[in-house]
Amino acid sequence: MTELNKGPGGDDRPGPDDDRGREDRLETAASADYPLEAEMRDAEAARKRESREREAVLKGRSAGPVKTGAGWERDVLERVLMATVKEQRAARRWRIFFRLGTLLLLVLVFFTLFDVKPEGAITAKRHTAMVTLEGEIAAGTPAGAESINASLQAAFQDANAAGVILKINSPGGSPVQAGLINDEIQRLRAVYPSKPLYVVIEEICASGGYYVAAAADKIYVDKASIVGSIGVLMDGFGFTGLMEKLGVERRLYTAGENKGMLDPFSPESPRQKAFAEEMLREIHQQFIDVVKAGRGERLKDDPQIFSGLFWSGQRSVELGLADELGSADYVAREVIKAEDIVDYTVKENIAERVVKRFGAAVGDAAVRTLMWSGSRPALQ
Repeated sequence: MTELNKGPGGDDRPGPDDDRGREDRLETAASADYPLEAEMRDAEAARKRESREREAVLKGRSAGPVKTGAGWERDVLERVLMATVKEQRAARRWRIFFRLGTLLLLVLVFFTLFDVKPEGAITAKRHTAMVTLEGEIAAGTPAGAESINASLQAAFQDANAAGVILKINSPGGSPVQAGLINDEIQRLRAVYPSKPLYVVIEEICASGGYYVAAAADKIYVDKASIVGSIGVLMDGFGFTGLMEKLGVERRLYTAGENKGMLDPFSPESPRQKAFAEEMLREIHQQFIDVVKAGRGERLKDDPQIFSGLFWSGQRSVELGLADELGSADYVAREVIKAEDIVDYTVKENIAERVVKRFGAAVGDAAVRTLMWSGSRPALQ
């Protein structure tokens, strides 16, 4: 029989060494019964630590380097995803901004394109009607006869308009367009004799601008306004001397001996020059007759008035070219006695302006190329 379990005395009682061995065996048995407990505790602690770090990252509190321990792949992925989310949010905000900006621009364009003031609109309150003539007087422009006459007609037709102010700020332009406006003013004054029309000059009212102003009942100016320049001009250039120096030959073929009149690349003909000067004198006399008819005895007997000179507003009153000093507000308040001013100026929308300017440019080029190689008279 094997004596493995005997004590020191040879009997079966356990000794001290047997007790220590028994404890080691118990611990070993316990570890053997639960081999994954420590590993599970470590995993749980790591999971909680990673959870706390993940929350800190999501809240933006973690800016440290990426850990190389367990779960670093998840940290990297979370940071990449967070950066992607931020970029998407920023891109979405910019898209919203640009869409709102585009919408606002479309709304502004829509209202600009369809901003048409109804002609002849009737107002319910007594007021002063005002029409503005601004810039060079020429066909197809806001200062042309078509636009200005339509505005004047709407102003006179309103029964609640106590009077009309034509505010002018123009250096002149086409004698034809100025004459058409002058004629329409005279017609409207005859149709509506109880409704006065006053011209108020701001910066400048010269040449063709004054041609229009002469049809008014009275002319009001600022003391520093520029008034006058009652004359006609036709300008151009001559390049024949330069062409001779450069060895350039001009070849011009015409049907009609005067068709190439005032061609800047051909020698000037004395006979054609005399013809042009006679035409200018004729138009100038028409201008003088219109001014004398409009101003009458208010004009002073001074030959310089029709020489093409211009004067300050204060001097123009002394010469009889204007009546008094005053602004549009002054005329509405003190003369017409209707302080409220309503603007009747017809305004073009963008589409009309582009079409008209394109058509005018094409037409002008065609006229210059095919029909007339010279310059046209202008009241400037």
